[in-house]
Amino acid sequence: MWTSSDIPDQTGRVAIVTGANTGIGLETAAALGSKNATVVLACRNRAKAEDAIEKIRLRTPQADLRFLELDLASLGSVERFVEAFRAESDRLDLLINNAGVMAPPFARTEDGFELHFGCNHLGHFALSGRLMDRLEATPGARVVTVSSLTHRVAVLDFDNLNAEKGYRKMAAYGQSKIANLLFTFELQRRLERSGSEVLAVAAHPGWTRTDLQRHASLMDFFGGLTQGPARGAMPTLRAAVDPQVLGGDYYGPRGLFELVGYPKKVGTSSAARNEEDARRLWRLSVDLTGVRFTAVDPVRSV
Repeated sequence: MWTSSDIPDQTGRVAIVTGANTGIGLETAAALGSKNATVVLACRNRAKAEDAIEKIRLRTPQADLRFLELDLASLGSVERFVEAFRAESDRLDLLINNAGVMAPPFARTEDGFELHFGCNHLGHFALSGRLMDRLEATPGARVVTVSSLTHRVAVLDFDNLNAEKGYRKMAAYGQSKIANLLFTFELQRRLERSGSEVLAVAAHPGWTRTDLQRHASLMDFFGGLTQGPARGAMPTLRAAVDPQVLGGDYYGPRGLFELVGYPKKVGTSSAARNEEDARRLWRLSVDLTGVRFTAVDPVRSV
């Protein structure tokens, strides 16, 4: 049974956690900070991030925490965040792609993308690509992307990724979560082909009570089957720091239907492992964001 006590000492390591001001992201940042990592809280709202830092330091006064503004719904914000991070750090051990939106009313990002697709997938795609040189320069670096159980019932509709044919909020959320996994597994394949030692892995929190579900009604219905954010962060943390993790692994709770429990390696839907879809999504993501993973993909592949 893997718990927070199994997290190795993180002294000298640098981690970025997106959406670290609340829920699973806050608990992930707190756990890494308690093990002596330098943790960058990458959040949209400074006041909420500073409140999160204060909460973490009440538990771990010595935690090395800092805030850098990041709005994943803006490719310009992603670029500015990366510039600010690069100015203060020449290494990046852990990139935790945690932030996301779930089932809000229809909206578009600053760049015109449907909000789930633009924030949950494209924002993290661009962030990971722009930080790849720092990851490549850091022995043992990992990219951990947080997906969802919802991916199992999701269908990736390339003709409606941007709500061109209408918007159904849970379908849009599911698309973004299967995109997270297709991205992870395609990134790992490209890392391996390039000879990189960076690992791309994924996790899901099961059925965890967080602010993410504020626009969804299922949490109220299934409230008795949920777990708190500290337990929900365990799959992410194991994917990030367990020495036994391999590239392309996916972690989730070990309980019934992967809803709750301590973390273990879990499976995915067959759609999430579709390599043709993964390559197509990668090419589309490059075209939409203008970001190429030059360190691991120097020649545009088809």
